[in-house]
Amino acid sequence: MFKNIKADLPASIVVFFVALPLCLGIALASGAPLFSGLISGIIGGVVVGAISGSKIGVSGPAAGLAAIVLTAITSLGYENFLVAVVLGGLIQLLFGVLRLGIIGYFFPSSVIKGMLTGIGIIIILKQIPYFFGMGKNPVGNYEFLQFEGENLMAGLSRAFNALISGNISIGATVIGLIALAILLLWSNILSKKGKIFQLVQGPLVAVVVGIIFYVLTKDGSLELIKSQLVSVPDSIDTIKSQFRFPNFTAIGKMEVWITAFTIALVASLETLLCVEATDKLDPDKNVTPTNRELFAQGTGNIVSGLIGGLPITQVIVRSSANIQSGGKSKLSAIIHGFFLLISVILIPTLLNKIPLSVLAAVLFIVGFKLAKPSTFKKMYKLGWKQYVPFMATVLPMVITGDLLLGIGLGLAVGIFVILQKSFQNSHFLHKEGEDVDDGKLKMTLAEEVTFFNKAAILKELDSVPENSYLEIDLMKTRYLDNDIIEILEDFAFKAKERNINIKLISKRGVVENPESFIEFFELRPKSNLSLS
Repeated sequence: MFKNIKADLPASIVVFFVALPLCLGIALASGAPLFSGLISGIIGGVVVGAISGSKIGVSGPAAGLAAIVLTAITSLGYENFLVAVVLGGLIQLLFGVLRLGIIGYFFPSSVIKGMLTGIGIIIILKQIPYFFGMGKNPVGNYEFLQFEGENLMAGLSRAFNALISGNISIGATVIGLIALAILLLWSNILSKKGKIFQLVQGPLVAVVVGIIFYVLTKDGSLELIKSQLVSVPDSIDTIKSQFRFPNFTAIGKMEVWITAFTIALVASLETLLCVEATDKLDPDKNVTPTNRELFAQGTGNIVSGLIGGLPITQVIVRSSANIQSGGKSKLSAIIHGFFLLISVILIPTLLNKIPLSVLAAVLFIVGFKLAKPSTFKKMYKLGWKQYVPFMATVLPMVITGDLLLGIGLGLAVGIFVILQKSFQNSHFLHKEGEDVDDGKLKMTLAEEVTFFNKAAILKELDSVPENSYLEIDLMKTRYLDNDIIEILEDFAFKAKERNINIKLISKRGVVENPESFIEFFELRPKSNLSLS
């Protein structure tokens, strides 16, 4: 595991600086103590990272569960909610034992790419208020949640109006621009100049410069106020008081179990989708064992719930930052978890001097790499069957900020595309001899014909003109649904009235004007046929 330490160590530093505000922001949005987000970040790095089979995936507090967590904490109370987190982890362990990790493989690649792109756009948009020092929250939201509870478009409009009116922080904007310039210079030029620039990553330099800027401009015109800086507990006594423990006397409450199953299902789905997306981004094309990942996430949630943390999932923002920073093994995820722990204990005062606009600049780069304009161009060139599900995933995510809504709509459109393609490819009807109008037609059915194809085949049969000769070729058909046989049965009856002669060709033989298709296949009306 330590053979890639030269790549994993700098990557872990980048992930640490990305994860810190994410942990705080998700905790705030979930209505939970801010320290609970740090707990889940540490557990996600150290515990889940050690057990997981993913080499580059990074876990932490679950952004997709924030609304569920907020509701649960309000109705159950925090200690009772922690019981649901522990139970949710146990249910995830059961999912892993039952080998339910294959669920994520049933999502089309267009939806996965749409999810990545949507997340990238949301990351960029959400950082605008913090980049210009307009955020009112002490830490803010850094993933899929609405900025200060607003609709994303409304929040963006407010931020745009503030920009036009000049209602921005000059100090936050200046250090944000400096940090962005450092990041671009580092990634595009300096990283190619020598190993030192690969070992010392741009985000770390940007953060250090941000701290120096804050110290030098204190009490000046460019001074940053507290709400424009990171905020973490700043003493051991404060940290100790932040730990909360589950109230297991509530384990018999139905609402606790409902919350537990909801956490397990949503966290598992979010993790599996992120695993699929992360594996696609991985330049080494490693494949994560999904059942083991469910086991790792379940273990993490049990530990997190026992000491007062939030639910955990694998998170694409941290994982993509890990990949883009050159992470090669799970060591980077584990080290980032220890960095979170050490920093909270040893240097909370220093952490509280980091400008949020610097972290916003870091996330601008992460978001852009996920949502490159070239991705839209590439998906468009692949045709509408890829582009429409892709956009159906991106747009709802960007407009509503809801990750699961975007994935759900994208998947629904993807299924519709599959059904539409199945509708088109069930058969082929053509004239035998295009230049000869002798009334001879041939219908060749596909290898598998199901009830999805009923409408298409019925339409074609109804369009066969009177006084025609129709040859129905089933030689390549291996599966023929009984619904289709019934359509052919009805057509055989109508064909006599329209003076249409039928020739049926199949592996069972050749029949002219069959009296009954059902009898020919020796089936009862409610059965299905396998011609294999």
